[in-house]
Amino acid sequence: MNFLSRLPCLLFLLAMPMLAQSAEPRPITVFAAASLKESLDEAAAAWTTRSGQKVSISYAGSAALARQIEQGAPADIFLSADSQWMDYLQQRKLIDVDTRADVVGNRLVVIAPAASALRALALKPAAVRAALGEGRLAMAEVASVPAGRYGKQALTALGLWDTVSGRLAQADNVRAAMAFVSRGEAPLGIVYATDAQAEPRVRVVAAIPARTHDVILYPVARVAKTPPAATKGFLAFLRGDEADAIFKRAGFLPAR
Repeated sequence: MNFLSRLPCLLFLLAMPMLAQSAEPRPITVFAAASLKESLDEAAAAWTTRSGQKVSISYAGSAALARQIEQGAPADIFLSADSQWMDYLQQRKLIDVDTRADVVGNRLVVIAPAASALRALALKPAAVRAALGEGRLAMAEVASVPAGRYGKQALTALGLWDTVSGRLAQADNVRAAMAFVSRGEAPLGIVYATDAQAEPRVRVVAAIPARTHDVILYPVARVAKTPPAATKGFLAFLRGDEADAIFKRAGFLPAR
């Protein structure tokens, strides 16, 4: 066999590393609500093991993430803690509406430091004032962060807003609010039930009735500028049985 007859085989062998490299799935970046951290990290790791696709996740308050996407931040998927901020991007045509879906739901709870003597809190003005003492109620920022908006709705419906509105310690996201309580810097806080489950340094002292605030849902969607093929697999995985089991273990509710 002369050199010319062997040339196609040699070219194929030389191209094999390039073919293997091109076959690797494109890495994706997810912008996600801070309250999803443990469960979404687990889901992303499971997807990478299954598919080989690397998933990087940036966590923050949904409001901050939506604004970053609006400003051109390199996100491929947005997973919000409420519909409002997904609507914000949809109105600006920055997400693919056909990929939008609700992934999970959640609940609100009142927490205290685990070292606190408080075991149960009546959601009444006198009881809340007594539990706060000279301290503040830690919450996510009430004007824009979903957990803070839900919390304000609940406090208003329960007749507690006037009691606490001048006594708030507001944070950029719900995990930062929980940190005030876990470090003993605030005697009470309002967070998602899943946050409290993930943090051993806090204790749930009251469950906030779901009827007092909007339904808590986490919608997901592809960011419009991202090629559909890059995110299709992971978006489907997030709505599948394996991810459902991960979210359920973390305390999330099924999306309604």
